[in-house]
Amino acid sequence: MLSTLPLSNPLLSNPFSAATGYADGCFSLWDFPDLFTPSKPTNSPKTVTSSSGSDELNQPNDEPDRSHDDKPARPNRVMVMDERKRRRMISNRESARRSRMRKQRHLENLRNQLNKCRFENRELNNRLQFILHHLNRIRTENQWLRSERTALWQKLSDFTQILVFQELHPLDHISTVPCTVAMQ
Repeated sequence: MLSTLPLSNPLLSNPFSAATGYADGCFSLWDFPDLFTPSKPTNSPKTVTSSSGSDELNQPNDEPDRSHDDKPARPNRVMVMDERKRRRMISNRESARRSRMRKQRHLENLRNQLNKCRFENRELNNRLQFILHHLNRIRTENQWLRSERTALWQKLSDFTQILVFQELHPLDHISTVPCTVAMQ
């Protein structure tokens, strides 16, 4: 046990002799247990031994032996808080990573939608140009047909007037036109 060794023992000599406090023997190793415990838990198996002849096994305990101390278990609480902070930090990092991935997927979806909309816009523009071209052709054809209709209406009107005139004056046009057809 470390507390039974004298401070003059070379195993306990302080390599940082310039530091005050521990070199003078004011602090024990139990005052700062978090300095001597590993910060990350190791996955090595813990040995289980029986202290008495009973069937109950000694359970490994992460807390230092405080039977000689009157101080509360503050360093252990600090370690628990540090562990909680570390877990929360890891959880926050994972959450931020998931959030970045979601954002990246969302941006990719938006880019895909943008490309799809651009493609549809080009297709609709091409269809519009095609329809406008046909519209202009049809308008031109419609104008030509209207002018043709006007000309035909004029001819029909002229023929109608001639027919009406011939019905009113049936004999006038016969005397002027020689008859070439023989009567039988």
